Amino acid sequence: MKQTQGVFFAGYVTIKVSGHHPELFFDLCARKGIMVWSIKKVSKTECTGNIKLKDISDVKALRRKTIYKIAFRNKKGLPFFTNKLLYRKPLIIGLVLSLLFVTYLSNMVWSVNVKGVNSEIQKKIENQLDEYGIQPGALKFNIGSPGEIQQKLLNDIPELLWVGVTEKGTTYHLEGVEKTIVEEGEKLSPRNLVAKKEGVIVEYYISKGQPMIKINDVVKKGDLLVSGELGKSQEEEDKEEDKKGTKKQLVAAEGEIIAKTWYKSNVTIPLETNYEVLTGDNKKKYYLRFGDFMVPVWGFKSPEYKEIQLEASDRSVNFFKWELPISFVKQTIHEKEKVKEKRTKDEAKAAAIKQAKKELQQKLGKDAEITFGKVLQESMESGKVKLTLSFDVLEDIAKSQPIVQGD
Repeated sequence: MKQTQGVFFAGYVTIKVSGHHPELFFDLCARKGIMVWSIKKVSKTECTGNIKLKDISDVKALRRKTIYKIAFRNKKGLPFFTNKLLYRKPLIIGLVLSLLFVTYLSNMVWSVNVKGVNSEIQKKIENQLDEYGIQPGALKFNIGSPGEIQQKLLNDIPELLWVGVTEKGTTYHLEGVEKTIVEEGEKLSPRNLVAKKEGVIVEYYISKGQPMIKINDVVKKGDLLVSGELGKSQEEEDKEEDKKGTKKQLVAAEGEIIAKTWYKSNVTIPLETNYEVLTGDNKKKYYLRFGDFMVPVWGFKSPEYKEIQLEASDRSVNFFKWELPISFVKQTIHEKEKVKEKRTKDEAKAAAIKQAKKELQQKLGKDAEITFGKVLQESMESGKVKLTLSFDVLEDIAKSQPIVQGD
């Protein structure tokens, strides 16, 4: 039985042997190494049996040396089935095209639904989606993942606090939450504004409270900037309170106190540096992935780049609502080259200042205005420039301090 396993894929036929003692012909086949199975004696002069498709020519050659007659009856197996299909080419072509068309439609965006936001924000979201190419009729292979779409929308539409993007079959569902401006929160307790660091007052904007500083005043950490006690000057208020015993009016001081502050930064920059850059030249290749096996469908030739950077995106292929074990892979091959740069001492100093300023900006936040002050210390060691730099910064130095009221 093991010898007949897999004969369906190879193909086999049933032959009828006619003649005196026909079973002897099958005996001759066995002696020649031709496999025969399911032998049946129909009558005294007829026998039937199955042989492999590949053995037909050997059986015909053997029959010519005998007096037996052979007739081929049933033809079974994959080769014969394939031949039958080939005779019906229009049907096969139509079936394949139908499957491809349905698969194509299943991987197309049919609709985009936006909810949870007002009509103005909804219109902005729809316009941004159009710019991203996310609209009815677009192929999902050319669209980023829901996470990428979500991040783009949050970056491009400041009015959005959060947005969720869900891909369900051929439809994209988006639900957003707008930023809400709280006009007035809890009533704040009385407080002063004091300096959180040393600096020279450049300008101030006070919405509530009594200013205790002037332009160009030098303040230290902890100095009172804006008082939450309203009224006349401090001396007058003290005299008046002593005489009348009246209470001062207390408020929560609010405002911005912009002062000039100073920061020191230590930085080391080599005179020689190596880095990699993209040349801007790239090639795209497309594949169909079946598990771990990928079949190229476009972009067969690999670019002759010495150094490359590879980017790949993988999108699953759907058939109606089902996700097939097939994915569409897009690869972008960027040309990359190594650059060896030698800098002069002045160029290294400029790079050091730029780097230190960038790091300080990240530390202080985008509201701080940083300008370069001067080089405090400079040295050369092992092909590196070591600098101690001073930066002038304009920033808000005010911080709140509760007013503790006595009995």
